[in-house]
Amino acid sequence: MNQSLQWLNKLSPDDARAEFLKCCGCERWAAAMSEARPFDTIDSIFVTGDQIWRSLGSEDWLEAYRAHPRIGEKKAEVQQSQRAESWSAQEQSGVTNSADAIKTALADANTRYENRFGFIFIVCASGKSASEILAILNSRLQNDPQAELSVAAEEQRKITRLRLEKLLSQ
Repeated sequence: MNQSLQWLNKLSPDDARAEFLKCCGCERWAAAMSEARPFDTIDSIFVTGDQIWRSLGSEDWLEAYRAHPRIGEKKAEVQQSQRAESWSAQEQSGVTNSADAIKTALADANTRYENRFGFIFIVCASGKSASEILAILNSRLQNDPQAELSVAAEEQRKITRLRLEKLLSQ
């Protein structure tokens, strides 16, 4: 059995929940993941995480979104662990060194998005340039609110999966 998997399985319920919260800022998801232990395989963590995420409702999804900083920013609405903040910065690295005009356009589009949907723009930004993210954001502004909530939930699921991989590789 993988050493990271053994470590995660041996944590106390509260410590495991805290580790899972680094991956997804939804309390119900993190608690359910902690309760689902022990995991037999790495894949079972991903499958369980996806199943739990998809079983949750919009309030849980919105809670998770609040744990992310806006694209181009460093701080989330709710306080995050140092590790989650570091992961977020890595994920958004394509924005960090972009031109000021792109950063300004992203900030403006973020504001339009929040005004339209009532929550921050969520995208799995890993490996994407600022221009790609801006194009995705502008495209998603065309969605109706219910469809966008679901699209954002799928993006959060992808982010959570990447962060679970990072958690297990530490």
